Amino acid sequence: MEYQSLDAFLTESKDLLAAGPVAMIFAEDLVEVVSTLRHHMRAGFRTILLLGPNEVSLPPDLELRTHRIIYPAHITGKLTEAVNRIIEAAPPKTWLYYCYNGEYLFHPFSETRDVRELLTFHTEERRNAMLTYVIDLYAPDLADNPNAVNLKEAMIDRAGYFALARPDPANHNHPKERQLDFFGGLRWRFEEHIPANRRKIDRISLFRAKPGLKMLENHTFNDEEYNTYACPWHHNLTAVIASFRVAKALKFNPGSSFDIHSFLWHNSVPFEWNSQQLMDLGLMEPGQWF
Repeated sequence: MEYQSLDAFLTESKDLLAAGPVAMIFAEDLVEVVSTLRHHMRAGFRTILLLGPNEVSLPPDLELRTHRIIYPAHITGKLTEAVNRIIEAAPPKTWLYYCYNGEYLFHPFSETRDVRELLTFHTEERRNAMLTYVIDLYAPDLADNPNAVNLKEAMIDRAGYFALARPDPANHNHPKERQLDFFGGLRWRFEEHIPANRRKIDRISLFRAKPGLKMLENHTFNDEEYNTYACPWHHNLTAVIASFRVAKALKFNPGSSFDIHSFLWHNSVPFEWNSQQLMDLGLMEPGQWF
């Protein structure tokens, strides 16, 4: 089904949001849209929304399972606007998820347990949101892959990740409880090309809708508990979004493209496209889910 605008979708078919978990895939361009959709369909999302340009072409099987919304996802601020409108329209407690094209969700044991099992357990732990780390993927050879995207030979940084206390401006900049700002990957290694307010790699990508909830431009929410990495009494699950987005942007942006000849460094390793590698590298937390 195709809708000419987000308004049209919310007017005609917002009842689809009741079939959660709902994945919102924002296509900023035409790169790896199909692989992104297939990955999240296999993950177990019941409803898949694709918000992006009219030029996206999908094979027939994906057309049948995807609700396409013509939307200017490439414009700054439009993702936040759309997510907040969908939060408002969705039934309370519906699990929602968002990502861009060229991004792939992984969670602990994702090869044998789907996202519905993940969120059922997380709900039982009285958690309404899940922290995800956006971990950069990149092609090893930029001469052969000028857009930095290569699924078969994708590379990942095995080290170089760190966290800093998140200051609370409302409390004399004392650290916020159970909140950290996470850094690493290409945003850290090529920080001279990344604005300071876009260097974090943490994102609350999985969350439950509720009245009054708003996502902010920095990928956090107006409910501080949604922004925490764990509950007060033990560690909780976290997940990873493996993403070509930063590598692609660094090569598309004229200000950085000609300065970067390779993303490889001594901590580059092949990405194995499985959750065990991400857990072994300490990039996501299984919590109490064994």
